[in-house]
Amino acid sequence: MERVLGEHPGRQSFIGFVQPSTEPCTVDETRIVGDVGEIVELVERERTDLLVVALTERRGGLPVRDLLRCKLNGVEIIDALSFYEETTGKLLIENIQPSWFLYSDGFRVTPFLRFYKRGFDLLLSLFGILLVLPLWPVVAILVKFDSPGPIFFRQTRVGEREKDFTVYKFRTMRQDAEKETGAVWATQDDPRVTKIGKFLRKSRIDELPQLYNVLKGDMSFVGPRPERPEFVDRLNRKIPYYTKRHFMKPGVTGWAQVCYPYGASDEDALEKLRYDLYYIKNYSLLLDFLIILETVKVVAFGRGGR
Repeated sequence: MERVLGEHPGRQSFIGFVQPSTEPCTVDETRIVGDVGEIVELVERERTDLLVVALTERRGGLPVRDLLRCKLNGVEIIDALSFYEETTGKLLIENIQPSWFLYSDGFRVTPFLRFYKRGFDLLLSLFGILLVLPLWPVVAILVKFDSPGPIFFRQTRVGEREKDFTVYKFRTMRQDAEKETGAVWATQDDPRVTKIGKFLRKSRIDELPQLYNVLKGDMSFVGPRPERPEFVDRLNRKIPYYTKRHFMKPGVTGWAQVCYPYGASDEDALEKLRYDLYYIKNYSLLLDFLIILETVKVVAFGRGGR
């Protein structure tokens, strides 16, 4: 099914669908503006600037000559995956074939970019540790007096190349939080979270010790959120391409964290993976700066924490 779009300054206006002869109709028939054999005439009549090709099976159903004619007449032609990526800032994982990773632009982090990113991480983590160091004793006292147990929370997470590492946080839950349940995601108004823990989570102060992980090299300042091995093992089996998120170091913040609220289910993990793979595909230092600016907004307005 091909979508015909008319473009106006600063926005896109949807015109309708074009029905290919090789596929059954899967959309509202009132939105179909014509048959695929009329694509050239339709584009000229509607003054279309963009065609989105969204065919389930392209062999035998793609009017290559007519599409080439449209393109030579100045019409932009884009596939559904690329259009989805551009308009949403995430990837449509279910429709991606392995070959798409090979031939698409992106997914190429050069040694220079890795070196530059590591230098950026060192500077930010050192600056961050020095900046918040006076706050640490205050937080430590509050955590200690709020509930029995250690001040810091240590937990195994999966890092770059699927290597486990220990992540550090200020403790926000009871010491025996998972004694009966085992490894589970935090939920809204989680009863395991202490009084001080609620504030620390909402303000993201509990994650400040992760700056030490960045300094050590286990994490980056920006990257996919590090998950627990228990969750990763299950998600690797359920979600396609989940392992690809481990080709970069996990981050204190990331594209998924600023675009999507806290996830507490396999469905949320799938949605966040769409954003993580978009970040890896389109990685740049400019994107890192934009994510850091968005993170400041998230922290300032207390969005997403549990």
